[in-house]
Amino acid sequence: MEMHIALVPGDGIGPDIVREAVRVLDRVAEVYGHSITYKEIDAGGVSIDKHNVPLTEEALAAAAASDAVLLGAVGGPKWDHVPGNLRPEKALLGLRSGLGLFCNLRPAVIYPELASASPLKPSVISDGVDLLVVRELTGGIYFGEKGRSDDGNAAYDIMRYSVDEISRIARKAFEAARLRRKHVTLVDKANVLETSRLWRETVSRVAEEYPDVTLDYMYVDNASMQLVRDPKHFDVLLTENMFGDILSDEASMITGSIGMLASASLRDDSFGMYEPIHGSAPDIAGQDIANPIATVLSAAMMLRYSFSLEKEARAIEDAVSSVLADGIRTKDIAGDSSAAVGTHECGSEILRRIK
Repeated sequence: MEMHIALVPGDGIGPDIVREAVRVLDRVAEVYGHSITYKEIDAGGVSIDKHNVPLTEEALAAAAASDAVLLGAVGGPKWDHVPGNLRPEKALLGLRSGLGLFCNLRPAVIYPELASASPLKPSVISDGVDLLVVRELTGGIYFGEKGRSDDGNAAYDIMRYSVDEISRIARKAFEAARLRRKHVTLVDKANVLETSRLWRETVSRVAEEYPDVTLDYMYVDNASMQLVRDPKHFDVLLTENMFGDILSDEASMITGSIGMLASASLRDDSFGMYEPIHGSAPDIAGQDIANPIATVLSAAMMLRYSFSLEKEARAIEDAVSSVLADGIRTKDIAGDSSAAVGTHECGSEILRRIK
């Protein structure tokens, strides 16, 4: 297969971690007989420095012309002084909206070797945690009509969803579940919200297209409790924008290792943008101490969801598991930092295990 990937290294440690993910992708291409070409794009603070805007039209067009986008991180205190509409983070919003990315996938995995980093009791995570939050990204209360009364004494935010918006994100969740343990939990507030009742009706109809996948329902307040009481109950959590924003952050924190967590933002076709959930950490940029694993795992998600290369994605994930099982740690996850490996060495250990 020939793959055309847009690289957005961004700011801070972004170039450090994207570099290692590219090395791993090149190793996968070598082992499995694929061809990859890359196009590097400026976005975020680096684009502000070069072009006076966080995302140029040319950069967006180059991303749109690719098969998938791999992003490092954007932002940092260097650009705190710029106006709000020119913040580096606006590059992310520009890419998501400009590329039509409506579906956010956030895996939360507790690796056995890193279980001690989780804030949850060992008895709660003894059987492992491996769940995926599927969040609708472009609708709901964040994008609905909002305003204040003339006297300023009242405000409103309208949550609105259409059947089409719900159907397309539901199909993404069911397709993802088919690659996992075939269980989707719709998280809503259908006992109170009319939009949630529409979600239940619509997702139930979509579920008929996936008879091999189990669907159940959970109110968002209960789901937030079950995430910390019994996280292994969940496989795929499907939910609307605001609930997904909150639950995905909660799910990531129960792993205790933010440097390990990947994400994907998808649209209707196979196109997607893949990125670690952590920030740009400019204080450690260029020092060969950043953890590249989240970006490497984001590259694995890219192979799975944009290129349908399940074996290749598994090869990367298995290599990461092997690295951790062998006690190899970057500084952020090493109990004894003196025993930590650097960014480049961590990448080398991963790609060495892809055979």
